[in-house]
Amino acid sequence: MEDNMILGAEGIKKTILHGGTGVKPKFVTGTKVTFHFRTQLCNDERTVIDDSKKTGMPMEMVIGNLFKLDVWETLLMSMHIGEVAEFWCDIIHTGLYPIVAKSLRRIAVGKDPVDWHIHTCGMANMFAYHSLGYDDLDELQKEPQPLYFVMELLKVQQPSEYDRESWALNDEERLKAVPVLHGQGNKLFKQGRYEDATLKYKEAIMCIKNVQTKEKAWEAPWLRLEKMANTLTLNYCQCLLRMEEYYEVIEHTTDIINQHPGAMKAFYLRGKAHMEVWNETEARDDFMRALDLDPGMKKTIKKELAVLKMRMELKNEEDRLKYKGMFAKMAREQESLELENPDQEISEQTSPEQEIPQEESSEDALLGEEQQITSAQEEVVSQEETSTVLSSSDHEIPEQSATPDVTPEQTTIEEATPEQLDAVQTLLEQSTSKETSPENTPEPTYPEQEDQDLLSSEETSPAQTTPENSTPVEES
Repeated sequence: MEDNMILGAEGIKKTILHGGTGVKPKFVTGTKVTFHFRTQLCNDERTVIDDSKKTGMPMEMVIGNLFKLDVWETLLMSMHIGEVAEFWCDIIHTGLYPIVAKSLRRIAVGKDPVDWHIHTCGMANMFAYHSLGYDDLDELQKEPQPLYFVMELLKVQQPSEYDRESWALNDEERLKAVPVLHGQGNKLFKQGRYEDATLKYKEAIMCIKNVQTKEKAWEAPWLRLEKMANTLTLNYCQCLLRMEEYYEVIEHTTDIINQHPGAMKAFYLRGKAHMEVWNETEARDDFMRALDLDPGMKKTIKKELAVLKMRMELKNEEDRLKYKGMFAKMAREQESLELENPDQEISEQTSPEQEIPQEESSEDALLGEEQQITSAQEEVVSQEETSTVLSSSDHEIPEQSATPDVTPEQTTIEEATPEQLDAVQTLLEQSTSKETSPENTPEPTYPEQEDQDLLSSEETSPAQTTPENSTPVEES
């Protein structure tokens, strides 16, 4: 069944998709209506933005409760129970839909429609509207446009037929409900029902925040509501302490301290939360700050500092024993591994592959020194033989000047001793006699060789035999 009709309000067009039953309900201030809704764009695809049936949660609204999207009251009051209708609404009615949709989406996933624990002023809330956290809503907020709302009215309840929740109250009723909820929370706290108490405190805070958003930030009415909200929030934190939700306590109390640095109770509760999570420095600072703000807390703060000291001593002792046991366990495991694999342990500590190269390197160094000494001796003999040849041709030994290219390992003619010159002459005579009788000639003995052997036996290095005019040989 379809029926096109224009309602009394401007810019609204209704199409009935399915008729309802019974007589039209009576709608008065405080009437609670339960319904499903689907929001669509006015394009060829009729793109769906929100659908309460997909979330499985119908929408509830109280007539006359100043719902932000007031056009919905007009649409629902035109329907019968069980009716399904499609409403086309012009842009003059849909400008606030993105903000309302954000709250509805938060409710659908179990979140609060308002961030009650975040203390922001009205200016900050205004800037927050530039991004709603949803791309489609941000786009719709930048370019408002007409929308289709498909409504299905499920139930209508008169004010006396249901217990009204805080969200269903008007501002005056919310403010009256705050002290009642506060008292209920205190009673539940004394009974040890901390989780139930948090629900009461939280509901009272939400009532205050809903009213506070309509006041100008930091003016007298806003500040009075802020003080009430802070008191309830600190009570809420006391419940969280008993529930061992220490980091959440730190978060909420820090938020209050940032806005109100003189909140003594916030410092005190945050100090207790820091103490529970072993933050000794932070806890001590918060307790001392609370004492500065209220000297009457001296006895209480002194007790808390004593408890803090005792807890930290116990914690340090516990850590010491724990680490001691851990190291002892590691030592036992290492010892058992050594007993199971002794060969592997020995091979890991001193492996032949690591020792042999070191020995070989030492032998190579000794051999290198011996080769250097031998080569130096051979060079001396070679030079002496050369001088002998020269003397045999000229029948005399001429004096030779020092050669600048002589290396440190060489011994020059100019540096030879008289004994070495006599040895050269003896070598010349022996070489002449060797040509006549080579077999009977004994092997010549050189004085310088005897001197060299004597030096070697006394473990004299080549650098010690180097003349003063020569550069010392660097030890390998």
